[in-house]
Amino acid sequence: MEAAAKFQPSEHQHLRYNPLREDWVLVSAHRMRRPWQGQLEKPPEEDTPRHDPANPLCPGATRANGKVNPHYESTFVFDNDFPALQPDAPEPGLVLLTASSLSSPSLQIWASDFLPNEASLEDQSQRKYHRDNSVPMLLEYARLEAERKERVVVENADWLVVVPYWAVWPFQTLLLPRRHVCRLEELRESERDSLASIMKRLLTRYDNLFQVPFPYSMGWHGAPTGPYLEADCRHWQLHAHYYPPLLRSATVRKFMVGYEMLAQAQRDLTPEQAAERLRNLPEHHYKLGTKEAPGGR
Repeated sequence: MEAAAKFQPSEHQHLRYNPLREDWVLVSAHRMRRPWQGQLEKPPEEDTPRHDPANPLCPGATRANGKVNPHYESTFVFDNDFPALQPDAPEPGLVLLTASSLSSPSLQIWASDFLPNEASLEDQSQRKYHRDNSVPMLLEYARLEAERKERVVVENADWLVVVPYWAVWPFQTLLLPRRHVCRLEELRESERDSLASIMKRLLTRYDNLFQVPFPYSMGWHGAPTGPYLEADCRHWQLHAHYYPPLLRSATVRKFMVGYEMLAQAQRDLTPEQAAERLRNLPEHHYKLGTKEAPGGR
């Protein structure tokens, strides 16, 4: 009788549980062996000018509503010209401060008097885990990932970046503090400095992966404020999600279609494979030449 094949995550489909959302993702890593993987080509080099008058975010540029930007030399913050959430709306009151969804790098700050879906799911799952285990879920998860190393991309004394076990996007990462921190404002000065360092190291790897300015959406999740500020939020652990869409090259993206939209999330390479590829990339940016920067993770 022929022996049954031994399960290998990189060869056989399987389900992975996401404890933050309490749902599942289908991993089908064998699909990466498909003979045709779409058009693979490097996009033309971008020659981005230091100042583009046509870019409404540039200093001195005129935005769509006719307002003129100041000639700023540092971070420029302004209310969204066309907000999705209006500060003067009738109950329930909502407000949005943002820096516009444009091709330029930007940060959006959304503020609402309710917990959005993702934050609400994470609040429930972390609260349940803390009630049952007396420790924040993501603090314990960071400890386990730091021990195993197989999904760690980059780390320092204060922070850890991993491709989470339950990742959906091909090179999705999770940024975690090593100590218990509920909100950004609780960070120590040294942790803010080391955060800037580890983010630069991660983003350099992203750019080096396909030698292109790597697109991604990134956001912080922390304990809610407002009416929750005085509530018991010990179950929360500050963290940031990176969701980059590129899959096989600078021009091949991952789209949520068919099965993903109608059934459940699915990915074509294991988180361990993704973490290894990112981890093995140099920390010297590809646009700065071939010299590799010293230092490991």
